[in-house]
Amino acid sequence: MKRLNKITKSQAFWPVMILLLILLFNGIITGGSFFEMKIVDNHLYGRVIDIIRNGSKLMLLSIGLTLVLATGGTDISVGSIMAISGAVACSIISGDVLPIVGGNVAVAIILAIVAGLICGAWNGFLVSKIKIQPIVATMILMVAGRGIAQLITKGKIVTVDSNAYYYMNGGYIFGLPFPIYIVAIALILALLLTKKTALGLFVEATGCNPNSSKFAGINVSAIKFLVFTCSGALAAVAGLIESAGIKGADCNNAGLMIELDAILAVAIGGTSLNGGRFSIPASIVGAIIIQSITTTVYAIGVPPEITQVIKAILVIIICLFQSSEFKTALMNKIQMRKVA
Repeated sequence: MKRLNKITKSQAFWPVMILLLILLFNGIITGGSFFEMKIVDNHLYGRVIDIIRNGSKLMLLSIGLTLVLATGGTDISVGSIMAISGAVACSIISGDVLPIVGGNVAVAIILAIVAGLICGAWNGFLVSKIKIQPIVATMILMVAGRGIAQLITKGKIVTVDSNAYYYMNGGYIFGLPFPIYIVAIALILALLLTKKTALGLFVEATGCNPNSSKFAGINVSAIKFLVFTCSGALAAVAGLIESAGIKGADCNNAGLMIELDAILAVAIGGTSLNGGRFSIPASIVGAIIIQSITTTVYAIGVPPEITQVIKAILVIIICLFQSSEFKTALMNKIQMRKVA
């Protein structure tokens, strides 16, 4: 019984239950074909695989944003950082930028991630040192980031013809899409840093009470700077996956509005938007839920714009249940009905 209570109190429990219900619903409306998988050229194909592959970008963003939100911050610039990293990588591979490296894919990927690190560090500097509100600080790069990407690509869509670069999105290892392994590596590293070192405790303490954390000897500014930098790096990797999938850099549409999906995924995972307790695995499940909802809408033939309505409803529900006043009022109403 104690073990059951422990499981139900886990932060990932309810997100997993929601995901299972969505998958069950998909299985019912498709007559079971939703779960069908086939092997073609030693590669696994199916809707479940598509959800994981297409949701890989959102999963990477959710890992970074979980840490940012846990400190009480937010980052709405990750979509623009994706556009910048894709622009950097594709411009180098095509030879438009740094022709001296000869379109080397490895160099392009490294420099694109460095660009993401710089963008994240910029956000972290504004928040931790200049003390600008996180939503305002990251809004600067959200607006200016696509302009920077346009400057890198000289205002055009840069296309690349590189099988090595395309492998980041379309490659397979042991029958599974390569993006799955990228997410797995990022998840393992994040869990090792937050569970096996004091970083996780520092992040949670910073989000719960930054002033008390300072008196406890925690360098709150350094923690905030670090999490924003990590978020920028992960957004850059997500941008590489997206640009590799379309074999080009589309600065106008790459990562457009994906930051809202990423924040919603973290919120569904149970991380409070006010900071504090967090769970990276639960945020990953939240990202899969968002991608599953999108796939469900397409599967049942509903116009895709309905997806935004469903997400809006989810946001309202999550915000209500994160409000202590709402939960107290709801419990009081339930108790009054029982007494009556």
